[in-house]
Amino acid sequence: MIRTSGEFRVSNFLLWELAYSELVFTDVLWPDFRRDNLREAIREFQARERRYGTTGEHGDGIPN
Repeated sequence: MIRTSGEFRVSNFLLWELAYSELVFTDVLWPDFRRDNLREAIREFQARERRYGTTGEHGDGIPN
């Protein structure tokens, strides 16, 4: 989900659907949100490291 206008809250918007979602926050207001803003959000999303609930180690000190 992309949250525009610089807000860092979802205001009860689609709370059930947002479970396990990744959020991108932008200061751009919705009427001004353009293709370049979407591309930047996608780049940010693609650069994230995902652990899928793990802590980064198997418990034996060996990284996943």
